[in-house]
Amino acid sequence: MTAATTREALAARGTHTDGRSPEQLRDLVSHVGAELELAPAEHIIEWAAATFGDRFCITSSMGDAVLAHLVSQVAPGTDVVFLDTGYHFAETIGTRDAVAATLPLEVVTATAEQSVAEQDATYGKDLYKTDPDLCCQLRKVQPLERTLAGYDAWATGLRRAETRNRVVAPVVGWDARKGKVKVSPLARWTDEQVERYIADNGVLVNPLVHDGYPSIGCWPCTRRVAAGDDPRSGRWAGTSKTECGIH
Repeated sequence: MTAATTREALAARGTHTDGRSPEQLRDLVSHVGAELELAPAEHIIEWAAATFGDRFCITSSMGDAVLAHLVSQVAPGTDVVFLDTGYHFAETIGTRDAVAATLPLEVVTATAEQSVAEQDATYGKDLYKTDPDLCCQLRKVQPLERTLAGYDAWATGLRRAETRNRVVAPVVGWDARKGKVKVSPLARWTDEQVERYIADNGVLVNPLVHDGYPSIGCWPCTRRVAAGDDPRSGRWAGTSKTECGIH
């Protein structure tokens, strides 16, 4: 099946999924996942938007706006879910605000049930030091799951080139824990493709990326990375932790 045929055929079968059960959604993934594996990112997004309608969103950590920009060109009006952990760098919040102001998308900010001060009172000060996994669970995983409850599918900027743990990330897959379709339009993109897309389209990039932070999380758990080092080595540096749990 050619890229053009894939685009037309998959878009044509993209009836909205309101009311579909998790079993039906999982069955949908099993039918189209292989067909979309080699499709261009734009076609993958077109399929997702046509299939899930307003029950489709994207998530962004605001390291850059590549996925947000791409979706804004193909499916303007799509929701962009941003997790405000209460520990973000000011530059990250600024990038979120710039995306909301400049792209035809709806930024939805998800927050934890407790403020940082309330969390400190409940679990002790600086939970990110004493139990980083629990901190991520409370401030990232749980808020994301609550927010995604209103959607059947979501797209991430996950790329296989970022870390060995993500090599097997499918373009369209089934997240059994969340009971939702997970779409990764950029999964096959290389670092060079990302850089070229940013340059060609004037895409917003978090200023911290140019200040030695190629992978940006919460400020207490993110460090600068030396040139040539693994881009994610600055996340939870000095610990065995490599992921926050949302993927």
